[in-house]
This record gives sequence, structure tokens and C-alpha cells, in this order.
Amino acid sequence: MLSIIVAFPKLDDANKIKNILVKNGYEVALSCNNAAQIINMCSKLDEGMIICGYKLADMIYTELFGYLPAGFSMILLASAKKLADCYEPDIVKVAMPLKINELVKSIDSVYHAYKRQKKFNRPKERTEEEKKIIDDAKTLLICSHGMTEEEAHRYIQKISMDSGNSMVETAEMILILK
Repeated sequence: MLSIIVAFPKLDDANKIKNILVKNGYEVALSCNNAAQIINMCSKLDEGMIICGYKLADMIYTELFGYLPAGFSMILLASAKKLADCYEPDIVKVAMPLKINELVKSIDSVYHAYKRQKKFNRPKERTEEEKKIIDDAKTLLICSHGMTEEEAHRYIQKISMDSGNSMVETAEMILILK
């Protein structure tokens, strides 16, 4: 699950939101009132979600958003007027006064979008048969063209990328054309 960081100008407000999230089954990694703590925590985490107010003790949300590493999302809690000024499409906006069910839906939405993205970005594991086809093509290139194993692998990779085919399809073509 994504790590959640809660940040508001008043630490009491951050802790109140944290308590709401904990009561709804979420685990909060940090509650704070400044962006420096968020950036520091982000450097220790692989991915996460920042739930914050419009302005923190040391910067506003847009500056903070610019410092977030890949793998981090932001949910902005602010008045409708302030949210109208937020043009960043990658920031999820929740209007204040806060309705707990809207916040929970927003968190779930960010989490499910993250899971979908991670699922599609994960490389598919090759079967033993597919690995054998690639190894056979590399062996053929090593024997017939005097390439090293690394050169053969890169050659198959390059042809694959240039042609838009998978490495397995490219290896099969190399074996057919021998």
C-alpha cells in the first residue's frame, strides 16, 4: 500500500486528518506542518500519497508538488475558491469543509490508479520456453557472427525495438533466417 503523509499549516489539523484516516483503516507514515519534512520522508520511501493543505509553513502546494519524486501523488484539501486556482491535472482536489467520505473516495481513487499503473508498467515474466528461444538466438549470433553474449543480447534488443516486435519474436526470426 502507498505510504500516506499528511501535512497542514497547523500540526493539530494534520493530526486530526491522520486520526480520521487511521479510523478508516489507513496507515499514516507522517503528519507534519512543513514541506521540508515531507521531502525528507519521500527520500526514504519508494512511493506514497501526500494529503495537504494549500499552504504549509515553508511553501505552498505547487512548490511542494514540483519537489515530489516519481511515485508520489498529491491530494489537495482547500476551499472551493483555492481549488479553482489549481490547474495542475495530476493533483486530486477535495473541497473544504471536509466530508470524510469524499476524502476516503479520493484516497481509494489515487490508490487504484497507482495499482493500475504499476500493473501495466511491470514487465511480463518470460516463460522458460521464451527464455530458451532468446538464448538459442544469442548462441546462433555468437557462433555465426563472433559476437559476445552481451553483444548478441543488445543486437536482439535493438532489432526488437527498431521493428516494434518483442525480443522473443525477434529471436524467432533470427532462428528462422539462419
